Amino acid sequence: MRLTIPIKRSLGLAFAFFLVSVPSPAQKQTAGTGPLNLTANSANVGESGIPVRINIFRWSTDEERNPVVAALNPAAQPTAQAATADGGRGAAGARGGPGGRGGARGDQGAAAARADQDDAAQADQDAAAQSAQAARGGGGRGGRGRGDAAPAKPADPISALTAAIGKAPTVGYLWTKEVVGYSIKYAYRTPLPDGGERIILATDRRLGAGTAGWKPVATGTPTDYEFTLIEVRMDSKGLGEGKASLTTKVILDNEAKTLALDNYAATPAILQNVKR
Repeated sequence: MRLTIPIKRSLGLAFAFFLVSVPSPAQKQTAGTGPLNLTANSANVGESGIPVRINIFRWSTDEERNPVVAALNPAAQPTAQAATADGGRGAAGARGGPGGRGGARGDQGAAAARADQDDAAQADQDAAAQSAQAARGGGGRGGRGRGDAAPAKPADPISALTAAIGKAPTVGYLWTKEVVGYSIKYAYRTPLPDGGERIILATDRRLGAGTAGWKPVATGTPTDYEFTLIEVRMDSKGLGEGKASLTTKVILDNEAKTLALDNYAATPAILQNVKR
């Protein structure tokens, strides 16, 4: 009996050590999705060689990314515009006839409102005035409450994108030699065919807005974005470069379902020696 107790304890400790040492399937599935720290040096800007640190605490969730991506989705704009126009026509129809006289009888329609007018001559004058107004393009008197509202102007995609980025939660920071860092509001990564990865980041402030150190020296027209989109491409060894929207338009990559830089290959790199 004295010999069996130590043996059982030894077997129990060995089994417990095995459970702790072997990672569970859930842990394997989440590998590579945690925090990421990158270092780099500035390039092709007013002050090249400036050390840059990128600290990504976590990656944006689908719920956080959707409003940002939808801002540049052309298909979403006509749908929203049609919904707004339909709502305007429905509200106008509920108001009834000319000059808002439908009142409580708005549900009876414009025809019933005109039938209830006491002065037939006034009705003829109103009809003639409305015909003349339509011939002139319907301006000035707002169509006498008929509900023919002009279609809403489509929202500016960049303005919508700027607002969406500003509302997103902070998931990391980009640090330069400036005292204040840049809040990263959008962080997305996707694998590349060569075994590397593509990292898309967006900050809610323009990189170098308060200093000339980040003014691009390469030829190209600077963008007027209030935010900055950075696209980093790294090889399988974890080395790469980063490019930004300082002189390049931001577009929607429909295949990857993410924001991206237009013509990445022709965009000058502003981050070199990017590595983990």
